[in-house]
Amino acid sequence: MGTGSQSAMSDALARLWEKFLSEILQRVRVLENAAAALESGILDADDRLAAAAAAHKLAGVLGTFGLAEGTSLAREAEVAYSESTPPDAAGMARLQQIARELNELIRARG
Repeated sequence: MGTGSQSAMSDALARLWEKFLSEILQRVRVLENAAAALESGILDADDRLAAAAAAHKLAGVLGTFGLAEGTSLAREAEVAYSESTPPDAAGMARLQQIARELNELIRARG
């Protein structure tokens, strides 16, 4: 692929990032809200499934944009929210940390 093709691809990815950034951040908010609800003991099954789905979608989209670390974090959250038993205190803290790290990573990508 020539330099012009690479530049066009980079430009297209940048436009797609801008187009989907608010949706990506909304999915992170789902994870943040789920982690807070989990810590408060009020995360219901529907919200847990929504968090798992949001994490799954984030894992795919972040990889598309070259954020492999984000994909790894999102997959970790997806697995945790897919479990039938709630995580222990350390697991809850990890889910909060994942949401924060995803937020920071995405905002740094800009």
